[in-house]
Amino acid sequence: MYVLIAGAGLVGRGLARRLVENKHDVVVIDIDEEVCNRVYQDYGAVSVNGDATDVDVLEEAGIKQADVAVALMRRDADNLSFSLLSDNFGVPRIFTRMRNQKYEDAYQAAGVTKVVNIVDLYLDQFTLEIEHPKLQRVATFGGGKASIVVVVVPDDSRGAGKTIAEITQDKDFPEDCVIAGIYREDEFIIPRGNRSIETGDRVFLAAALEDIKGATEYLGVSGQKWYDRLMP
Repeated sequence: MYVLIAGAGLVGRGLARRLVENKHDVVVIDIDEEVCNRVYQDYGAVSVNGDATDVDVLEEAGIKQADVAVALMRRDADNLSFSLLSDNFGVPRIFTRMRNQKYEDAYQAAGVTKVVNIVDLYLDQFTLEIEHPKLQRVATFGGGKASIVVVVVPDDSRGAGKTIAEITQDKDFPEDCVIAGIYREDEFIIPRGNRSIETGDRVFLAAALEDIKGATEYLGVSGQKWYDRLMP
């Protein structure tokens, strides 16, 4: 995935590092040349020194081929301009950090896919949204280090028909991921060891990001249609 990040502050650098580690193609734009050099040297992400609201700079950074654009500059006005230009270039998904709540409607009108309030901002949230755009996060805890997400068990899931005990004892299922609940036919089920998971169940998983990814892959959800809402 080709990800363009505007702004190499603390959050921008952290997101770049995380995405590079996850084998994505990352380009970071920042107006500070020294910061750009550090991003390349420390994280291996391509960096472009310039103004991320300048069309020429965006074209140099490869915005025409970007799958995702992330606005992490200090000013909402700059993030809004970058978002508008990204939408104009046809970037499929656009994320932005919002500092002032008054900009929320403007961001939505600019085609932003996800607006993250600075108060609720965690690197895992951006990473999860970028890599799994249809996965629903229903809660965060531990300072954003862990999440509860909801996934739907597909027809070909290796977990379908197995009990909770069988799944959690399988060496391929992340040890630190908890199956916190099952929603089935308008009923919320508190999972016990002898309860089974069935095709179509909406399963609540509680874990850190890496364990969430491992659990969803085990359940066969990766590449399948994620549900954006918990209830119909």
